[in-house]
Amino acid sequence: MAHKYQINPVSNATAELEVEGLSPVVMIGTEQIRQTFDDETLRQIVNARRSPGVTETVLTPDAHVGYGAPIGCVMVSPDHVYPGPVGVDIKCSMSLLQFDLPEELIVDKPVRRALINAICQRTSTGPGRGQRNAPKSRHFDDETIAQAITEGASQRVCQKMGIPFEWACRCEDSAHRGHDNTFDSLSVRLERIRREQYMSNYKEKMEQLGSYGGGNHFGEGEIVRVADSDHARKSAKVFGLRDGHVAFLSHCGSRGFGNILATEQFKTMQAHFRKTGTPFPGGDSHLVYAEIGSHLADDYLDDMALGANFATVNHLVINSLIVEAFQEVFPGVKAEFIYLISHNIVRRETLDDQSVLVHRKGATRAFPGGHPALVGTPFESTGHPILLPGNPVGGSAVMVACPEARKSCYSVNHGAGRMLARGKAIRTLDQKQVNAQFDDANILTNTRNYPKDEAPAAYKDFEEVLRSVTLAGLAETVARLHARFVIKDGDKADD
Repeated sequence: MAHKYQINPVSNATAELEVEGLSPVVMIGTEQIRQTFDDETLRQIVNARRSPGVTETVLTPDAHVGYGAPIGCVMVSPDHVYPGPVGVDIKCSMSLLQFDLPEELIVDKPVRRALINAICQRTSTGPGRGQRNAPKSRHFDDETIAQAITEGASQRVCQKMGIPFEWACRCEDSAHRGHDNTFDSLSVRLERIRREQYMSNYKEKMEQLGSYGGGNHFGEGEIVRVADSDHARKSAKVFGLRDGHVAFLSHCGSRGFGNILATEQFKTMQAHFRKTGTPFPGGDSHLVYAEIGSHLADDYLDDMALGANFATVNHLVINSLIVEAFQEVFPGVKAEFIYLISHNIVRRETLDDQSVLVHRKGATRAFPGGHPALVGTPFESTGHPILLPGNPVGGSAVMVACPEARKSCYSVNHGAGRMLARGKAIRTLDQKQVNAQFDDANILTNTRNYPKDEAPAAYKDFEEVLRSVTLAGLAETVARLHARFVIKDGDKADD
């Protein structure tokens, strides 16, 4: 693919995209992967680099067009916050459970079908669905829900919601605070939101706690294959991964609550830009921003924290329901929570001794062993788990960061990345062939027809994506995950 932009290769899997008068965009990807970056994706990342307050930008191998900035990018700013590089599914995340269940115990299709049924009895799929659509789901009172979205996975929230509190230490962030680093500001903000007309359906959105949503969100029963290296085996042991055993991988976010919060923030900032005559960066109204310390920034950071806390607790509730479902089929089975990691978030981090806001849109944090932020965590010596979904047929991966990850602002891709837009995938892919892929791979699903816009052919070559990450020196593979069954919905995505 010929581009109108100047791209200068640096290594087999890194390049620099020139931006006149500024430091270049760091591009991660082999030549094959860079060919998947179309001009609109490059235009968006160049606009992002030129935006006020932005000091560094990175394009990850899964990059494709998003809101304002590409899905699959990193933006760094010390003093500006951008909603676009977070998107409308605040803190969309991955989480992983490891069971003490040998793979041979789920070989039989009736066993896997029983697991699918037990899970679907407890957690629903679909954009508008929630607790009422799953007869064995958990229901929470208003006070407990308010505590969850204002203080995250605190001990009292975990206790009330039936979540093992020890799981909290295996979350990238178990709790998000407000703009002033307090939980009180989130309580004040929530009270204000509940008075606003745009959140008149607040109770309905809260009923989605403990559910997946639609589109690219999923749950997968996996078989773990630890990589054949000393470093991989050491990291796997620290992570709690068990070779040849069953695991469960989940992908979901803040559901309708986060969507409304983000959508209203876009509207508010866009109205402010128009009222004040402030130009949109690159003419893109989704690339609005606010300076830290302003009321606009305070409100956005508070709303993002509320949505992020919802997403965190949503994952933990789902995972506790997954354990319950497995125990229905396999009484006495035990599970260890491996990690929860986000890919739509702004985090305050330290880069080169400077405190900055790192925006990751469809990008995942990658801190190596010895990173100061991991001191006191279970992953201090190894680096934390990086959970990268590929596709059910091709598999997914658990990686761990290398020290060289600084070149990408300690970030990697969040998955494979789309090759076909949803509409094009639906128009061009053959449903029988999609279904046959799953039959041939002996992968069961809860759907009669696997959604064509989520088919493996709609995504980039995951092996080449992983190769890009490895060749760039950002991370190493600890284990591969091979799906044996999938929980999925075919409706429109939340993000």
